[in-house]
Amino acid sequence: MLRPHPAVLRRLVDEYEALTGAEGARGPGELDARARDLAYTLCVSTGTRDVQRALDAARQWLAAAPAPVPEPAAPAGGQRIPTPEPA
Repeated sequence: MLRPHPAVLRRLVDEYEALTGAEGARGPGELDARARDLAYTLCVSTGTRDVQRALDAARQWLAAAPAPVPEPAAPAGGQRIPTPEPA
């Protein structure tokens, strides 16, 4: 089975938990459309059918993932990085 990139999986988990934590104040079972979409995507990404199992699998995969490689910093001021000209 293919696995999602750890950065993508981390973003899905973080966003889902943030939304469901905020919605917990409204009442159980009242997820908005974005939270439902995230739950579905987490289930598909982890090959599960239950969001709690999807979160558990995602956390296990993230714990076993190698340390993230930092992305290169973007140039300041929106400057373009020059590319070499063809020979």
